[in-house]
Amino acid sequence: MAAIKHLVTIKGVKEGLIFLFDDTCKFDALMNDLRTKLTKTHQSILSGPDIQVQIRLGNRVITDNQKELITGIIAKRGNLIIRSIDSTPELMKVVESTNHLKILKTMIRSGQTIHHDGDILILGDVNPGGTITSTHDIYILGSLRGMAHAGINGNEQSIIASSHMKPTQLRIAGVISRPPDEWGIEEAFMEFAYLSDGQMKIDKVVNIHRVRPDALEL
Repeated sequence: MAAIKHLVTIKGVKEGLIFLFDDTCKFDALMNDLRTKLTKTHQSILSGPDIQVQIRLGNRVITDNQKELITGIIAKRGNLIIRSIDSTPELMKVVESTNHLKILKTMIRSGQTIHHDGDILILGDVNPGGTITSTHDIYILGSLRGMAHAGINGNEQSIIASSHMKPTQLRIAGVISRPPDEWGIEEAFMEFAYLSDGQMKIDKVVNIHRVRPDALEL
């Protein structure tokens, strides 16, 4: 018997719960699974005091009406408080305004090295042993588990952003990051790296405009 695919996965974290939404299925099917999780299969763990909820949409782009439907379904639980709704395509919004953008729809495997003069967007994972280098920004719609070096020509304004930030090493210009286990980030989803006063910093992608105000001026 084939295994049942879970369209909504619920994970417990220190801050509350994370709802991971499948980004390949139809929206109606996703909502049906969400209702089932809230009212039947996961009802016991979703009851009690107020719980903060983070919703991760993956690569799915939703309309305002769909967003209202999601929040309405969850709000019926009463004790579930939506803290954020994050979608990976936010990275796409950032890079649309840049010049010389190269888009690669591929997985970077161990031993592979990809270089581009300009911004580079990887639609896929960068596996351990894989390397991405760029003279400007690096954006990864997937997991970064290899090495990324942005601003390889000395551009300290470059950034590195990824849906899931778990690299073996990050470099921006001549600055090498601390080991990932020293970042102090438990949930490494939708992060970006940048330089501040010559030191590598890690922050949420939603705060990218604070570092690069021009990135969202479309």
